[in-house]
Amino acid sequence: MNNIYINQICAILNVNKWQVEHCIQLIEEGATIPFISRYRKERTGSLDEVQVAEIKHYFTKFQDLQKRKETVISSIQEQNKLTDDLRSEIENCVELQRLEDIYLPFRPKRRTRASIAKEKGLEPLALKIFNLESRFPAKDALSFVGENVKDTEEALAGARDIISEWISEDISVRVALRGQYQKFARIVSKPHKDSSASDESKYRNYFEFSGNISNIPAHRVLAILRGEREGELSVKLEVDSDYSLNYMARILFKNSRDISEDCRDQLAMSIEDSYKRLLHPSIENETIKAAKERADLESIKVFGENLTSLLLAPPAGQKRVLAIDPGFRTGCKVVCLGAQGELLHNDTIYPHPPVNEKINAIKKISNLVESYKIEIIAIGDGTASRETEAFIKKIPMPKGLQIFSVSEDGASVYSASPVAREEFPDYDVTVRGAVSIGRRVMDPLAELVKIDPKSIGVGQYQHDVDQSMLKEMLDNTVVSCVNRVGINLNTASKHLLSYVSGIGPALAQNIVDYRSDKGPFKSRLELLKVKRLGDKVFEQCAGFLRIPDAPNPLDNTAVHPERYKLVEKMASEIKLSPVSLISDENARKSIDIKKYVSDDIGLPTLNDIMEELSKPGRDPRKLAQVMEFAPDIHTIEDLQLGMILPGIVTNITNFGAFVDIGIKQDGLVHISQLCDRFVSSPSEVVKLQQVVKVKVVEVDLKRGRIQLSMKNIT
Repeated sequence: MNNIYINQICAILNVNKWQVEHCIQLIEEGATIPFISRYRKERTGSLDEVQVAEIKHYFTKFQDLQKRKETVISSIQEQNKLTDDLRSEIENCVELQRLEDIYLPFRPKRRTRASIAKEKGLEPLALKIFNLESRFPAKDALSFVGENVKDTEEALAGARDIISEWISEDISVRVALRGQYQKFARIVSKPHKDSSASDESKYRNYFEFSGNISNIPAHRVLAILRGEREGELSVKLEVDSDYSLNYMARILFKNSRDISEDCRDQLAMSIEDSYKRLLHPSIENETIKAAKERADLESIKVFGENLTSLLLAPPAGQKRVLAIDPGFRTGCKVVCLGAQGELLHNDTIYPHPPVNEKINAIKKISNLVESYKIEIIAIGDGTASRETEAFIKKIPMPKGLQIFSVSEDGASVYSASPVAREEFPDYDVTVRGAVSIGRRVMDPLAELVKIDPKSIGVGQYQHDVDQSMLKEMLDNTVVSCVNRVGINLNTASKHLLSYVSGIGPALAQNIVDYRSDKGPFKSRLELLKVKRLGDKVFEQCAGFLRIPDAPNPLDNTAVHPERYKLVEKMASEIKLSPVSLISDENARKSIDIKKYVSDDIGLPTLNDIMEELSKPGRDPRKLAQVMEFAPDIHTIEDLQLGMILPGIVTNITNFGAFVDIGIKQDGLVHISQLCDRFVSSPSEVVKLQQVVKVKVVEVDLKRGRIQLSMKNIT
C-alpha cells in the first residue's frame, strides 16, 4: 500500500507505521481479524481487535480511493488537461472529498448556462473579468456582440454565468464554505406542505425544530431525515449568507485594490449568483450528508455494542428446556428440548381467554416437566407473556427448576427463514419460533447467529444508516463474539461454525458432513481431513475450536496447535505432562516464560498461553440468572409516579436506555437520568440485558410512553 495511506492510518489511529504495515501484510495474506489480534501479537505490537478492524476498514477505504484516483486521472488525461502538478496533487490526496473538489472542473457535465455561454464564445470576456483585468466590462463586451449574442447585456450575463461556474468549482471557495457550514449552519425542519402535521404524528417534535448541525445528536439527524424521506418534514440548512458572500469576495478579489468599480460589480453579481444557485445547494447537501455519515457511525457503534452484549449474554448451558411462545386466542405453543437443543415434543395449551382451558393446560405442563425431566422453562416476552408466566408459577414444579423470560425479537424472522425450514422441515413457524426461544436460554450466541442482526431489535434507526457500513460492523461483531467464546467443534451448528475465523458457510457444511460421516472429531489436526480445508484455513480457525474430550487436553484450550510443541517443551523441562501442567498451578508458576522468548514468540503470546492453561475450555460468559418483574404490574395503567420497579435493559441508544418493566411498553431512561454524574454514552452505565432498578417519573397514557430514572435509587 502507498506510504501516504499508511501514514494517514497511523495519524488517524495513533499507532506506529510498522504496526500498520505488518497488519496490512497479514490481511493481504488472508489472516482474519480475530486471528491477527489473538495469535500474531508480536507482528502487530499487540493491536486489539478494534484496532485491527479499523486498519482493515481504512485499508479497504484507501484501496477504493486509489481506484477512484485512477479513474479521475484517466478522465482528465482523455481531455488532454493532465499536467504534472495536477497529477501530483491527485496522487497525494488522502480524502475523497478533496479528490472530488480537484476533479470538479474536469468532470463531464450536462449542458449548463455556462456551457451555453462558452458555445457563444464568451469565455475570453469571462476570463478578463474574473482575472480583474477589465476596466470597462460593458465596453469589452461590445466586441462579442454578433450573430449569437444580441447585445452587451447578454454578453455580460453569459460571462457572469461562466464566472459563476468557475467560482463554484474553486477549491478554496468550497473548502471555506464547507468549513463555515459544518461549524455554524443550523438544520431546520418544518411540516412538509403536503403533510397533515397532526399532533399524532411521530414527527411532531420536529415540526418547529432548529439545531446546530455541528452538535445535533445522531438520533435527531436520522429522525429528521427519515421524516423528510417519508414526506412528513421539510428540511433545510440556514446560514449567514452575508458572511458567506463576504468570505467568498475576500478570496476572489485577492485583496486587490486596483479594480474598476464596473469590474467589481460584475464579479460581485457572479459571486452572489454562484452562491445562491450553485454553491449553497451543493454545500448544503454535502453538509447534511456529512452529518448523516457522523450519525451513521455513532448509531452503528451503538448497534455493535448492543449486539455484542446480546450475543455474549449469559447462557444457561446444556439443560433440558420447556419453551413457551405465549398467545391468547391462538394459544401458547409449547416445545420440549433436549440438552443439545433437539426438539423432543411440541404441543399447544390454551390457559387464557377466550378458551380458558386452565386445568387441561396445567396437566399438560406438569406431565411434560416430569416426562422430559425439564430443568428450565423459557417464556417468550411477547403477547400474553406476563399472564403465561403468572400461570406457570402457580403450577407446582420440581425443586431447582428455573423460569426465564426470553426476548422474542427476531424469533419470527428465524421461524420463516430457510435456516429454520432446513432444521425443521416438518414443523410450522409456531413450533420453530418456540424452539428458538428455548435455545436462546441454553446458548444465546449459537441461536442468534442464525438471525439477521438487523432483525434482533437492538439498534437505533438501523434501517436508515449506511447499510454497507452496518453490515461491516455487524459481521465483525458476530465474528468477534463467536471467536471470543470458542466453539465446540463436535456440537456447533454449521451456522455457528461459519463465523469461526477462516471457515465460512461452505467449509462449515463440509465440517458438519465430515462429522456426520466419520463421527466426532478426536483432535484438531483431524480438521485437515475435511474437504477443501487446507493448511491456511486450519491456521486461521484451529485456535478458536474446542474438543472437550480430546485425548490431547490442549485441543480444549485457546492455545494454537502451532504452539503445542512449546507447551510440551515447557512441561517436559519440569518433568510433567501437558495434562499435569494444566492441573498444577504451582508447576505453572515455576516456569520462567522469559527463557522461551524467541524471534517469533514474545511475551504477549507466552502470557496468553499461560493464562489459557489456567482455565482450559472455560466459557468467558457468566451463567444466566432469573429475573422477575413486579408481580402487580401488568399494564401501563398500573403504573404510578414514584414507583421503583425491577427491569431489564432491552436496548441502548445514544440518548438513553430502554428498560422492560414487565408490560407491553418499554420505558425510557434518558441519558440524563442514568446516574448522578455526566456520561457521554449510556453504555458507560448500563449494558444490554442488565437487570436494573428504575423509578417511574412520567407516564403518557395517550402516547403509550413511559419515562424512567435510575438516579437516587437505593
